[in-house]
Amino acid sequence: MIDRIEPKVKTFCQLWFDGQKEPFIVKTFEYKYIWFNKWGNYKQGIYQPYLIACQIPKPFRGLVPASVSLVEKQCDTATNNLRVLYNRPLDDKKKGFAVCVKGLDFLYDDLSVRLVEWIELLGILGADKIFFYELQVHPNISKVLRYYEEQDRVHVTPLTLPGGQPNVPGFQHLFLSKKTTHKRQNELIPYNDCLYKNMYKYEFIALLDIDEVIMPKLDEDRTWHDLMARVVEKGMKLKNDTYPSYNVRNVYFFDQDQHEHEWAKDTPRYMHMLQHVQRAKNYTKPNQYVKCFHNPERVLTLHNHFPIACLGGACHSYPVSTDDAQLQHYRADCVRTLKKSCEEFKENQVRDTTIWKYKDELVQRTRRTLDTLGFFRPSVGGRGKDSLYKR
Repeated sequence: MIDRIEPKVKTFCQLWFDGQKEPFIVKTFEYKYIWFNKWGNYKQGIYQPYLIACQIPKPFRGLVPASVSLVEKQCDTATNNLRVLYNRPLDDKKKGFAVCVKGLDFLYDDLSVRLVEWIELLGILGADKIFFYELQVHPNISKVLRYYEEQDRVHVTPLTLPGGQPNVPGFQHLFLSKKTTHKRQNELIPYNDCLYKNMYKYEFIALLDIDEVIMPKLDEDRTWHDLMARVVEKGMKLKNDTYPSYNVRNVYFFDQDQHEHEWAKDTPRYMHMLQHVQRAKNYTKPNQYVKCFHNPERVLTLHNHFPIACLGGACHSYPVSTDDAQLQHYRADCVRTLKKSCEEFKENQVRDTTIWKYKDELVQRTRRTLDTLGFFRPSVGGRGKDSLYKR
C-alpha cells in the first residue's frame, strides 16, 4: 500500500537471480490502482492499495527471480527484499477450487462452531483448500484453524495492517469497526495476495466470508465442479470464450433473534446454516453484493465482489442464473447501504431448504470434528453428544 494517490515517483525493481552477484535493475512498469475513486478515501495521506509491476528483462526470460527489492533510485541500498513465489505445479495440473478469506477480525466473538460447519460444507461442495488471513481471533477459532491446518485443508497466514495503522489487538478491532472504508481497502491486500500465490494451482478462486456459501440449486449439481461445468458451457455459447469471472446473486438468510423460527427436527441446534432455512424472497439487485468464481488466468486484480482489472481489457463477468446457484448470506441484518430496503427483505421471506441435500453428511462431518476438538459436554442423563460446551 502507498499513502498517496496517482503516485508519480519513479521507482525501480532490483531483481535478484540465483548465481548472480548483482541485481538486474528495471524500471517499474506500472502502478495499478486496486480501487475506484468513487468508493471514497481518495485523498493523499491514506494508504491506498496498488499492484506494482516490473517486467523480467529479456536475458532472464524463463527464469524466476529469487527475490526483488523496490527502490526509488537505481543504485539505492534496498531497505526491503521480498522472496519471489512461483507456485506452479511441476506437472501443470490444476486442482479445482480455492477459497480466500480476508483478515479474520473476531477478537471477542467465538464463532468456532459455525466455522466448523462452514468449512465442512465447503469441503462437501468441492473446495480443495481454504486460505485464511488472520488478524485477531478468539482462542477457540484458533483451535479450529490449527486443527484443519494439520489436515492440510486450510492455510492460515498471520496478517497485520501496514504503515502506522494500529496492530494492538483491541485498538485494531476498534479501528476496523469505525473506519469501514479503510477496512475495505486493507482487505484487498490479502485477497490479491491469495490470488497471486494460487493463480497456477486452481481452476477457480472464490473470495468468501465465513457467513457466505455459493449454493448450487439443482439436484444434479452436487458440487461446485458440477455447477461450473454447466455454467462455463452456457457462457461459451454467448461469448465463445471463457469469462474472467462468474458472479452469483446474493440473498439473505436472516438470523432470527432468540430463534423465533421453528427448530428443524433431526438436526442439531448448533448447525446454524441447516437451522436457518428462511430467506428473503427477493435477491439483491444484479451486480450488487455478488460473489464470483474467478478465472486466475484472466484476472489481474480482485475486489471483494468483482475483478477490478483483467488481462485483455474489460472485466466481463458472467451472471450465473438464480435457477443454477445463489450466494446464501447468513446475517442478522442487511449491509448498511441497504438499510432502507432491508425491512422489505425481512417482511417478505420464503422457506428454502436447498442446503438440506447435504444435511446428513454435513451433520456427520461437523459432529465428528467438534467431538475431536473436545467441544462436546460429556454425556449426562442420556442427552448424548449434542450438548456443546467449549473450554
